[in-house]
Amino acid sequence: MTPRHDTVVRYGSPQETLVRVIGSRTSGTGDFGTPIAGLSFFRREAPSPPAVCMVEPSIILVAQGAKRMWVGGEAYPYDASRFLITSLDIPVNSEVMVASPEQPYLGLALKLDLRMLAELIAQGGLPPRRDRAMGMGVGIGVATPTILAPFGRLLELLDEPEAIPVLAPLIQREIHYRLLMSDQAARLRQIASVDGQGHRIARAIDWLKLNYALPLRVDELAARVQMSTPTFHHHFRQLTAMSPLQYQKWLRLNEAKRLMLNEHLDVSSAAFKVGYESPSQFSREYSRLFGVPPKRDVAALREHANAASQSEGTLRNNAA
Repeated sequence: MTPRHDTVVRYGSPQETLVRVIGSRTSGTGDFGTPIAGLSFFRREAPSPPAVCMVEPSIILVAQGAKRMWVGGEAYPYDASRFLITSLDIPVNSEVMVASPEQPYLGLALKLDLRMLAELIAQGGLPPRRDRAMGMGVGIGVATPTILAPFGRLLELLDEPEAIPVLAPLIQREIHYRLLMSDQAARLRQIASVDGQGHRIARAIDWLKLNYALPLRVDELAARVQMSTPTFHHHFRQLTAMSPLQYQKWLRLNEAKRLMLNEHLDVSSAAFKVGYESPSQFSREYSRLFGVPPKRDVAALREHANAASQSEGTLRNNAA
């Protein structure tokens, strides 16, 4: 189905609240944290090409504009009528499809609390569980008024900061309940249920995130999460569109990029720091993932960041 980008926003509706609050609390292009734990905003004023990033277990809502996420070569388009949900940490390519200075792309992400999901499942009262495999750990759901309403109330708390510690956890719990009642419930259940294969893969991913620089023996990691090696391989690839070794490589390369960009490590030092024994192999694999050699990529990113900083400084001076 072709996504629609002309969703009508009614004044006073939860959708209008999302547009108003995100628009008033963001400017230019960027990602913005909020005083509410796990909640962040996004704003883009032009379409953007796919960018490599890691998406944590989250629900991502579009208030205005449209976006598309690529996972394992499969596209997941979403806009104000549909939300994107990820049930575990997934490497993706993310691109903004519809945005302009007059009508910027505005969105939010709320990190999912898997423990809260498990508690709600244990309490019962939810629709019967379906045991069919859900495949990828990412999906598109319908952004119904029932789901949007608590998000509107959550964002309105930003104007009442003293109420955030008391009311935000209650509203977030309602959001998790609504998601377990939505068309994406089965995807969340497979990760939150402690006896499920998805939960075991999530535990393996947690281990990889902490130990990406260590040599990886897939059979030992499979045993760690109490799965046979063939079953582990199958479910890991099914949920992440990657093998465990590819996932580790992705983590290493992105951490090396961060080290070079933020901590000013040279290429060889970054390669050794994340577990590579050969800087030349590191450079080849970095180029395959990011499209350019590491030294050139980091130089371009720094130049872009400096230009953006100078532009913001000019705008502030002009405003003054």
